[in-house]
Amino acid sequence: MALPVDQKIKFAVVGCGHIGKRHAEMIARHPECELVALCDVRPAEETGVGAMGVPVFPDMDAMLAAVPGIDVVNICTPNGLHAPQSIKALEARKHVVCEKPMALTKASCEAVLYKALQVHRTVFGVMQNRYSPPSQWIKGVVDQGLLGDIHLVQVNCYWNRDERYYKPGSWKGTADLDGGTLFTQFSHFIDILYWLFGDITDIRGRFADFNHQDLTAFEDSGLVTFRFLNGGMGCLNYSTAVWDKNLESSLTVIGSKGSVKIGGQYMDKVEHCHIQGYTMPDLAPTNPANDYGAYKGSANNHGYIIDNVVDTLKGRNTMTTNALEGLKVVEIIERIYEKRDEQQSV
Repeated sequence: MALPVDQKIKFAVVGCGHIGKRHAEMIARHPECELVALCDVRPAEETGVGAMGVPVFPDMDAMLAAVPGIDVVNICTPNGLHAPQSIKALEARKHVVCEKPMALTKASCEAVLYKALQVHRTVFGVMQNRYSPPSQWIKGVVDQGLLGDIHLVQVNCYWNRDERYYKPGSWKGTADLDGGTLFTQFSHFIDILYWLFGDITDIRGRFADFNHQDLTAFEDSGLVTFRFLNGGMGCLNYSTAVWDKNLESSLTVIGSKGSVKIGGQYMDKVEHCHIQGYTMPDLAPTNPANDYGAYKGSANNHGYIIDNVVDTLKGRNTMTTNALEGLKVVEIIERIYEKRDEQQSV
């Protein structure tokens, strides 16, 4: 049942790091939203959210008990906490906005989905790269069949994540809370792959840890090949071992009627478009990347996520990223990492 159109939707944000604060800021600015609570294990003086003018709680149970009118809980904590905290919010009959990845295993995603269906609440995924103008454009090109049969797709993700990012004592780089390079750094681009071309099979890969042995519990680089169930083949090449700063995130598509490349550091610009009988339109500029000082992340499109949550809950639109899509991204990463683990066991 849709929420009343004239009623502000009450949000709480769990996790007040960089991304959690971005969520809180977008909610606070939205005319149809009200930020009513924040939650973080660290004190407000450390996270810097005390000035937001809402109560800050040290744990979810205390927050949910003290602020019963919450409509939506945004989960912005370390990856390994996403599933249990989403389930806790759903058990309290709240809608959930879950940062990527939805969980670190397909089974955990299924548990979230089951609880959401059981309590008749909605789980929104956060895959904000879908909102960038080049992503919206290529989605239309692919869905209209303008490229013809898809022959080959290549995704390159080459970023810098060094000791400025993986700091001692942080959850980043740990097996249980981070989960791996593909979960934290590049799941947005696997989402774009799945969103555009569907599921993959016949996965093969080579993996290495070039310069993160003392920083993380997992690989920093991989070369992955696969076939699409819908036809064509693809590859994902990724690394966080790039020196000093990000190099590129790019998507190249070769079809029977044309070819396209979206490049830039954050898949933010169309570098090549040659399609039979087609003229490339002018696109709106892409929002800048999330800037964390020494390193940068994906596009700063979180405002669109909040817009979509409001529009969906008020019955004006449908979800941009649903929980099943979030599950599929996690499942694809799991299957890729099965190949990594097989390589390590040899």
